[in-house]
Amino acid sequence: MVVLKGIPSVLSPELLYALAKMGHGDELVLADANFPASSICACGPTEIRADGLGIPLLLEAILRLMPLDTYVTSPAAVMELVDSDKIRGLAVPVWDEYKQLLSQAGSQSSLELVERFAFYERAKKAFAVVATGESALYGNLILKKGVIPAGQQ
Repeated sequence: MVVLKGIPSVLSPELLYALAKMGHGDELVLADANFPASSICACGPTEIRADGLGIPLLLEAILRLMPLDTYVTSPAAVMELVDSDKIRGLAVPVWDEYKQLLSQAGSQSSLELVERFAFYERAKKAFAVVATGESALYGNLILKKGVIPAGQQ
């Protein structure tokens, strides 16, 4: 638990350190409980554990501190449904929560949909992967860090 004023308590010291070290364009993966975080992180990104925490709770806390990239079409990406889940009309209500939180943080972009295996490859290039306890199917989310304009720090 972080004991600092103004820092959400769900953000661990490891996650705060990663957020502070990330630069413009670096990506952070918020991985659901089914995501192969340890395997992906064997290829490079730092693995940060946030077991038991849902992604919407973490996302809200992260967005209080991390600016989103405004120089890209979409600073947030989710894993696209596989064909069989599309055919059966699987709903992903957690995406609506993400959209609402991103909107509250000032992002007017839609979520980028990334094919499953392309998502895994992109995650391997991320700065860090946060392994959460999120149980929603297709709950994975990639955030691209932006910049803080001079005088707004």
